[in-house]
Amino acid sequence: MSIISVFGSKFRGWKRLGIFALLGLILSWVVSCGTGNVNNSTQQSASGNTNVEFWTMQLQPQFTDFFNNLISSFEAENPEIKVNWVDVPWSAMESKILTAMSARTAPDVVNLNPGFASQLATRNAWLDLDSKVSTDVRQTYLPNIWKASTINGKSFGLPWYLTTRLTIYNTDLLKQAGVSQPPTTYAELATVARQVKERTGKYAFFTTFVPEDSAEVLESFVQMGVNLVDAQGKAAFNTPEGRAVFQYWVDLYRHELIPPEVLTQGHRYGIEQYQAGQTALLASGPEFLKTIAKNAPAIAEVSATAPQITGPTGKKNVAVMNLVIPANTDQPDAALKFALYVTNNQNQLAFAKAANVLPSTVAALSDGYFKSVPNDASTVEKARVVSASQLQQAEVLVPAMENRNVLQRAIYDNLQAAMLGEKTVDQAVADAAAEWDRRG
Repeated sequence: MSIISVFGSKFRGWKRLGIFALLGLILSWVVSCGTGNVNNSTQQSASGNTNVEFWTMQLQPQFTDFFNNLISSFEAENPEIKVNWVDVPWSAMESKILTAMSARTAPDVVNLNPGFASQLATRNAWLDLDSKVSTDVRQTYLPNIWKASTINGKSFGLPWYLTTRLTIYNTDLLKQAGVSQPPTTYAELATVARQVKERTGKYAFFTTFVPEDSAEVLESFVQMGVNLVDAQGKAAFNTPEGRAVFQYWVDLYRHELIPPEVLTQGHRYGIEQYQAGQTALLASGPEFLKTIAKNAPAIAEVSATAPQITGPTGKKNVAVMNLVIPANTDQPDAALKFALYVTNNQNQLAFAKAANVLPSTVAALSDGYFKSVPNDASTVEKARVVSASQLQQAEVLVPAMENRNVLQRAIYDNLQAAMLGEKTVDQAVADAAAEWDRRG
């Protein structure tokens, strides 16, 4: 599995009861302990060097040489600091980091994402970067991406690598359906969905309404002009605009223009359906084209890419990975120095090229590598340029907030009820808003 093919699902598992319970314990621990110096993971070595422990998610063995070389270069420039790199399987990261924090043995620098990290950021678990990172350094990162790791006005993480969603489409299926261009808006998507179903008997696309899975449907509300919560944290989607988005998805389901499995299957099922030639469109990152080529070469042969589907706002999704530093690290200065080194322009550009992802710094993104490709470039190379070009309009559509999983569940559960005819759209919207507002 590639570095980013699991990007959208790396932290879905934390919503399971066991992890959620552990999260509660950690939050209570952070409140009771504050930011005292209780981390045992770093200490002065016998030689006087400062040891920094660095955790990443599923970067070995593909990038073992890359990070060994990066760490060696850092240590050569900073001989007083030694870095211990630990790579953690993506499916285990949430439980391992929470367990480590509970045991007070957390790493000094850890690769998370803003959505998960924000659950602890609200309890001051991470180093406050506003007082540590100068304005000049902060401005080297893309402004919208920096904001992804802020909550309640505080910066808790350094942006690292990114991906923007693309529309990967089956040119043969669209041709059979008489569709000359892939849809660019949700309004066009509904039209294409009907045309594909009527002329081919297949579905145009798959998206999941499983609460613990992808946030793509939740993000569609924002793209279609809906505010999810207001400044006081109350539900803001019980509006004509919010009801229109509910109705949009309900109509697609009731008219059988999306598979019935949208209620029970996750994003992985959608990938499988595209690779099997059963759907015409797949919302995914450009890096997944290589996976399609490996798993379904015939489908890859007829696949092309287009910008991601959006609404009248023109907003586009970006998925962000960041680096955070526990507030109770023994070595905050050394940890920050290393985190800034990993995420500087030079190293971001190098990693983006190695991993087929996007950098989060202004200078790295302006490199010609992301600007143009030859006419005879591969689909993967063309996708890179399309993906990078979207970053100017891209943002984390559902910003870091407490209980984001509760919001997604309230909306998805009630959407499902409306799809199944158990509730009217108006009742489903009202119930979802009420559920969010009475969260405890």
